[in-house]
Amino acid sequence: MYTKKTYRNQVRKNNLVSFHVVVKETDLFVQAEKVLENRTRDLVLRYRGYIENYIKRYPEFAETLVPWLITSPAPDIIRKMADASKIAGVGPMAAVAGAIAEQVGMDLLKRTGEVIVENGGDVFLKTDDSVTIGIFAGKSPLCLHIGLRLPPLKRPISVCTSSGTVGHSLSLGKADAVCVVSESCCLADAAATSIGNRVKSKKDIHGAIEFGKRIEGLDGIVIIVDEDLGAWGELELVPIYGKNG
Repeated sequence: MYTKKTYRNQVRKNNLVSFHVVVKETDLFVQAEKVLENRTRDLVLRYRGYIENYIKRYPEFAETLVPWLITSPAPDIIRKMADASKIAGVGPMAAVAGAIAEQVGMDLLKRTGEVIVENGGDVFLKTDDSVTIGIFAGKSPLCLHIGLRLPPLKRPISVCTSSGTVGHSLSLGKADAVCVVSESCCLADAAATSIGNRVKSKKDIHGAIEFGKRIEGLDGIVIIVDEDLGAWGELELVPIYGKNG
C-alpha cells in the first residue's frame, strides 16, 4: 500500500540529532533538536491508521490514478491528499509519503524548534538557517552532485522528489529525478509525480516544466534526465563536493 522509492535525498544539519523510525512500509529519517523517536513512532502509527482505516472503507482510494472526490466525513490527512491529487491531476496515493512527512513534522514542531523529516525522497523541514538538499537522481551523472540550497525561513517548506528510473512506485515517465518545492508537502509529492509522468526523455524537460508552472502552489521545479537538467522558480542550485559529489 505504501510502496515508495528507496532513495534518500541527502540533507544534514550539524546542530540537530538524527534518528530513524520505521513502521511497516513507512521509513522516516528525522532530525530534530532532541531525540523524539517514541513520539515520532506514535505519530506515524496514528496517521497510517487514519489512511489504512479509510482504505478499508474505500479500497479504490488506494488504487485510483485520478483525483479522489470525498463524499463523506474524512480525516484531515485524507482531505489533504485528496486536495493535492485534484490540484496535480493524479491519484491521492501519489501524495501519501509527503502527507505523512508533513503531518508528523508539523506535530513534532510542538516539541522542537527545528525539524527535518525525510520520507523516501520527500522532505518536510523547518530550520533556522540555510540547508542544502542533495538530489538523488539514480544513475544520472548529476546524482548527489547537485544540491538545492534553501534559505532560512520562518515557515516550513517541503521538497519532494519522484523518479521514473529508481524504485518500485508507479511512474509513467522516465526522469531520473523530478524535484518540487512547495509549502505543502502533500502537493509537492503529488505534483512531482504528475510532472514526472510527462517526462519520457530529455526532450520533454521544457514541456514538463511549463506544465508544472501552471500547478498553483509550487515554488520551484528541478528535472534531471541523464546529464541534462531543467529548473524553474527562485531556486539556488549548488554543486556538492565530497564523498558523493
